[in-house]
Amino acid sequence: MHNTPRRTALALAAVAPLSRILRRAAAQQAQPGGGAFPSRPVRIVVPFPPGQASDTFARLMAEKLGARWPQPVVVENKPGAGGAVAVEAVVASAADGYTLLWGGTGVTVLPAVAPRPLPYDVQRDLVPVARVADIPMMIVAGAGSGIRTLADLVARARAKPGDLVYGSGGPGSLQHLTGELFAWRAGIKLNHVPYRGSGPAMTDLISGTIPLMVDSSASALPQVRAGRVVALAVASEQRSSLMPEVPTAAEAGVQGVVAMGWNGIFAPVRTPPAVVQRVHADANAIILEPAVQARFGELGAEATPGEQEAFRAFVAEELAKWRAVAQTAQVKLD
Repeated sequence: MHNTPRRTALALAAVAPLSRILRRAAAQQAQPGGGAFPSRPVRIVVPFPPGQASDTFARLMAEKLGARWPQPVVVENKPGAGGAVAVEAVVASAADGYTLLWGGTGVTVLPAVAPRPLPYDVQRDLVPVARVADIPMMIVAGAGSGIRTLADLVARARAKPGDLVYGSGGPGSLQHLTGELFAWRAGIKLNHVPYRGSGPAMTDLISGTIPLMVDSSASALPQVRAGRVVALAVASEQRSSLMPEVPTAAEAGVQGVVAMGWNGIFAPVRTPPAVVQRVHADANAIILEPAVQARFGELGAEATPGEQEAFRAFVAEELAKWRAVAQTAQVKLD
């Protein structure tokens, strides 16, 4: 996340055309069959169980959209298969805007690591509607590891290739691939130790069982502030306003390490453009609300308003990036 003045300037620049979108959406929201969208309840399918950060974001958006629309917006949790269960459900639904996907990083990571082709194609079967929030990943070290900077990590890894281990929330996870991306860009070899979730990995990091971990900044920040772990770098283009003392990976000497846990709204392909524009415009307006941005900040996230085409380009870039990382590191789920 950026410092506040810069963050505000970027947000305003990103949504400069927002008023035009709002006017266009209001003029075009009539559905082909007659009547305005929405004329019945809207469902947002979330590929995570209740209580996770992405589910919290989705429920906040559902509440805000429901307040703007004359119909309720409900959240339906469909976890499983790395998010594929939820995506399949949305792809198979009617392309009318009444079933939306709360997509996240798994939308672009799973195709790269799945052991066999998925029954859907993200770019062919889904329309990116609105990018909502980002949470950057962070590289952290145990307080007793002796590693205090990213340069320390690289030097130790080069001295004993493959000897230095890092933990993640599981094989093929964003944490895992971020670690592989970092190792690739740094020209080093790290030994990946997968856990069943980031919580157990963080416990072992704090106890000294493992020296390194890749985790979301939101999850790692409380441990950093408590002095239990050391923040080496954040995997974002700009420093976070929540921890401005932590350098980006590029500032710490390793270029090309940008990894975000992101959230956004998708619709089935062939959803009427007027409906897509309505959802896009209203979602953008919501994430510009100060109370919503404050809530995102409490969860360690950054609001990401912007044009629909920019979100489409971002999804394409993420698909290509994680495919390249998975191929280079030979990461495939069993």
